[in-house]
Amino acid sequence: MSTEASGMIECRPGARLWGPDDEDSVWRAAIDLFLLNNGNASDALACLFGIRNSFGIRNSFGFSPLAEGRGFPSDASEALRTEYAAYGGPHDVHGTTWITRSELAAADWQGTDSSGTRRRDSVAGDETHWGPVWSVMRTLSELHGADQVRLVVWFH
Repeated sequence: MSTEASGMIECRPGARLWGPDDEDSVWRAAIDLFLLNNGNASDALACLFGIRNSFGIRNSFGFSPLAEGRGFPSDASEALRTEYAAYGGPHDVHGTTWITRSELAAADWQGTDSSGTRRRDSVAGDETHWGPVWSVMRTLSELHGADQVRLVVWFH
């Protein structure tokens, strides 16, 4: 049984202009993951988000995930809320989490799974199906700041 990931990249353009606490510094939907063809490779979902990563589960990987189980952000954009609701929200998805561009930039991309044989960059780096996602996030962070760009994902 495969696990699919859906979600969106969001950014807060107003945070750089007025500061992150300003009432006009709200999150805005930037692009749906579907448009970036990120794929659903289980090893990538394991190393990024901890999905199907535990031992005892068929196809487990043993990565230290970057952003596991954070839930749906309370300050999500309206477009993201609408898209999430279309998937059934928390009742019909197998978990939700998010990660900022600054966290991705600080990640150890050379880190390996528990066997020491698979590196994070080889399963979810720039040269994988996740490359277009990271490229869009890098571009938006150059415009708005790395802390003001995030990827929100849920699994089904």
